[in-house]
Amino acid sequence: MQKICLLGATGSIGRSTLDVIAQYPDQFELVSVAANASVERMAEICHQFQPKRAVMGSKAARDQLASLCAGLPTQFEYGSESMESIASDDCDQVMAAIMGFAGLRPTLAGIRAGKRVLLANKESLVTAGRLFMDEVTKHKVTLMPIDSEHNAIYQCLPQSDSGVTKRDVDKVLLTASGGPFRMYSYDQMKTVTPAQACAHPNWSMGQKISVDSASLMNKGLELIEACWLFDVTPADVQVVVHPESIIHSMVSYKDGSVIAQMGNPDMKIPIAYGMTWPARIETGVEALDLFQVSQLNFEAPDLERFPNLKLASEAWYLGGTAMACLNAANEVAVAAFLKGQLSFLDIARLNQQVLERSDIKVVNDLEVVFEADEQSRVLAQQLIASEFS
Repeated sequence: MQKICLLGATGSIGRSTLDVIAQYPDQFELVSVAANASVERMAEICHQFQPKRAVMGSKAARDQLASLCAGLPTQFEYGSESMESIASDDCDQVMAAIMGFAGLRPTLAGIRAGKRVLLANKESLVTAGRLFMDEVTKHKVTLMPIDSEHNAIYQCLPQSDSGVTKRDVDKVLLTASGGPFRMYSYDQMKTVTPAQACAHPNWSMGQKISVDSASLMNKGLELIEACWLFDVTPADVQVVVHPESIIHSMVSYKDGSVIAQMGNPDMKIPIAYGMTWPARIETGVEALDLFQVSQLNFEAPDLERFPNLKLASEAWYLGGTAMACLNAANEVAVAAFLKGQLSFLDIARLNQQVLERSDIKVVNDLEVVFEADEQSRVLAQQLIASEFS
């Protein structure tokens, strides 16, 4: 029986993780769970799974949850310290699915406690990649990427008892759906709405990640993440737009072979793989019907219409806090776009201005990262007020 700590229970990754746990009650037990503010959904989870500990983002949310769950054996808590505590407590695996920069500390707490970490929070690697991977090596933990693309790459790389290697690898081919605006002209993109940006053609996701997918910032962050996970550089990663989202990524080898991981777009596949590796289990996902798929298409990304992808590569090569600055700017920009304060194209413009005006520092500890994050958010807000209003 594997004991699971689920950080970010009410998002799309959390829901799919709970589906896998519910499907295999003899293999997995949900012992702790965390969410920010979705009290009613958390109450449903607590009633169904009765975890030992449940953590909310605020005291008010905690109190409301406790009221809805009166009589349950669950201990109700709140705040970042409690989130770090459950990640290092009595569990075997930590599903790190808290979106954004807020997921960094609890994810690191799980690593330092020696847990298997199922990483669905890309910002942890984007903002503090070197420190993060050093902790993974130091504590000899199994780090399983849950993003469909990185999980696919993991499946396509040579396997070893401790994970994967890059033996004889030529390139990593990172696929992208292209998002809802793949066929839009630059002029058409000037007037797109948040509702349009959140209508992903293949995946069901939250608002933030849907907008990131539409702007290709999601793929930029995944490019950075892939570099840290697999010890490569952006020059070793080729982004391939593949609108069907059937091939989730590929690995090209020195002998000319290309190995691809394919499947219907359902997050239960990479989640179950991460939870059971090196074994596999049935997920209930419908098998891929190649005759129904019939055709697969591939194209190069347009960096003129989607400059966020280029910005991510530039941030990687700048190093230090550059990636944290870019990530912070993007979180502010997306929030402003969803509120109607920025246009869709302004997201990349704001990201570029923050990156260009930030003081890039060497990352020696987490405090440097947190300082860069805070300063970049302030700068982004100032730019919105002064230059984008």
